[in-house]
Amino acid sequence: MTPLRQRMIQDMQLRNLGTNTQRAYLHYVTGLARFYQTSPDHLSLEDLREYQLYLINERQYSAESVNHFVVSAKFLYNVTLETPWPEDALPRCRVPYKLPVVLSVTEVAEFFQHVCTIRYRAALMTAYGAGLRVSEVVSLQIGDIDSQRMLIRVRQGKGKKDRYAMLSPRLLEVLRCWWRSRHSTPQPRKPSPKDWLFPGWREGRHMNTASLQTVCREAARAAGLSKRVTVHTLRHSFSTHLLENGTDTRVIQVLLGHSRIDTTARYAQVSPKVVAATASPLDNLDRNARKGKGKK
Repeated sequence: MTPLRQRMIQDMQLRNLGTNTQRAYLHYVTGLARFYQTSPDHLSLEDLREYQLYLINERQYSAESVNHFVVSAKFLYNVTLETPWPEDALPRCRVPYKLPVVLSVTEVAEFFQHVCTIRYRAALMTAYGAGLRVSEVVSLQIGDIDSQRMLIRVRQGKGKKDRYAMLSPRLLEVLRCWWRSRHSTPQPRKPSPKDWLFPGWREGRHMNTASLQTVCREAARAAGLSKRVTVHTLRHSFSTHLLENGTDTRVIQVLLGHSRIDTTARYAQVSPKVVAATASPLDNLDRNARKGKGKK
């Protein structure tokens, strides 16, 4: 490990950046060093701009990926190397706005009918039933399920924040069925609250996120769904269906762990029921006009 890489890792640890964030920063900086076959501290700002254009034009990276490189490079040069840069030295790409993919209630029910095992069905139902991210689902511990208060404790979710998610009666029953099937034979030791709710095949590790995503795609294909379905699609569907059932947007914001209300409000744009149920001002035009004349 080079001294520069070690220093960058230390700077990220000092700022308590998440593990995935640290891994992503190192990935993009390593790609930069390999492209020029030299240490990044020998590169100029113009070199970085040329590499950014290479990612856009030659590698055809998405706008999100290019912006990830920009953030990674700014951390390395502005924080670790303490290099003063002018404002907007590396401009960020404009990211096209896309509405999230959402399944209908019928599609969700059909999807779960095609999940291969109770283990994966319980994990995917947790994603939909509580609106959890895939990393939050696989990281759940037995002690996080509070059946007395009907809550799920999410430890250190996105942004290193704890929160509570809902635990519906049906989801609790699904998790209990999964628990009984897993402990149908005598165990060598008594389960601990810190044991993984969805353990992986390797001892002491939780379920792999990639394997859960693979099962999710296979179930969607088997169900004949034309939409691109990921575990995060179930989270989008959870919030949209809550909105359609009349749940307040601020409540949904808390359940999802969003910092900003406008992030949650976008689900109103993908809910046809909410759009259809909204009265157009054209429908009330004559009535409101008569009221205005009456006041005069």
